[in-house]
Amino acid sequence: MSDTTEIRKGLVGVVADRTAVSKVNVETNSLLYRGYPVQELAAMCSFEDVVHLLWNGDLPTPEQRERALALERSHRELGDRLMGVIERLPDETHPMDVVRTAVSVMGGEDPTAWSTDPDEIREKALILIAKVPAVVAYIQRHRRGLPLVPPREDLGYAANFLWMTFGEEPDETVRKAFDVSMTLYAEHSFNASTFTARVVTSTLSDYYSAVVAAIGALKGPLHGGANEAVMRTFDEIGSADRVGPWLDDALAAKRKVMGFGHRVYKRGDSRVPTMKASLDTLVAHYDRPDIAELYDTLETEFVSRKGIYPNLDYPSGPAYHLMGFDTELFTPIFVMARIAGWTAHIQEQLADNALIRPLSVYDGVPERHLDGYVADAAHVAAATRQEEMAG
Repeated sequence: MSDTTEIRKGLVGVVADRTAVSKVNVETNSLLYRGYPVQELAAMCSFEDVVHLLWNGDLPTPEQRERALALERSHRELGDRLMGVIERLPDETHPMDVVRTAVSVMGGEDPTAWSTDPDEIREKALILIAKVPAVVAYIQRHRRGLPLVPPREDLGYAANFLWMTFGEEPDETVRKAFDVSMTLYAEHSFNASTFTARVVTSTLSDYYSAVVAAIGALKGPLHGGANEAVMRTFDEIGSADRVGPWLDDALAAKRKVMGFGHRVYKRGDSRVPTMKASLDTLVAHYDRPDIAELYDTLETEFVSRKGIYPNLDYPSGPAYHLMGFDTELFTPIFVMARIAGWTAHIQEQLADNALIRPLSVYDGVPERHLDGYVADAAHVAAATRQEEMAG
């Protein structure tokens, strides 16, 4: 490999593989799941149906839906072991670390963790879809000194999670907004965490290891952690009238303003209008026009100055805040949704696997040797003994 080899930092522009799971349609600036525009899915389908679509290639029949719902609802209990794991970790442990640990525990308890059978992987994934919300809900309650709220099998996925977190049935406005967010976050092609999951899967490691690695990638503020950063920005600014001075200081200090920009979208994130509409319903429901004013003012100011548009994290952060979630819970909620996409890609990777192992250009010191180096006496003696034994 020559010194003139083109290096694409961050793999920008590198096409690593094919996928049938999702794509961004540049012509319509729309994110497609298995061909369906995500905004249509968010409006007309439940998150549960979207999970089935991503894993199986099409929306479920009524019979398929009932089977999947029955299995998911039967695994919603947190269980004493996972509850104990959460309680034993230090109070200051980041919720993403708690979720990562919980998934490792579930993998350790699964005697068939190494299975690559597609049906068994989908079953493991559906159990994670059921169990991880119980983990996330209890993290928030435990941090607030509140008791566990058991799941309810008579509630759908979104309503049950909100019930386990807050101990009351959600208003339909809140339930729908949360369900929409889950659909929008479920999948996004070869993003950092998904590619991480595919790399781990390509080694033929187990399903849980791939998910745990993906969680680690999602934790980073340049990926999943951005929705937390958006809310911290809102907290730091405080009110709409302070946006201008705050942005002056931020840009002068070359701070990255989280929630804006996306490597894939050049004309704005296609998911934002759908999530912003849900945020608007929450603003009206909770009577928080101050949030809407701050949101709109910061967006207008930043776009006018930088020409960079919001991504999905920008409306989802304040939406989760209005629902009552602690800011550090935002990225674990992202995990709950993205398990769907990770699983679809893990299945796809296994179906036509090749070990993912890119090359690199070495730019270190040229070859050199140990002539004149004074080694540790113990190492010299051991090397001498090895030579004598070999002789």
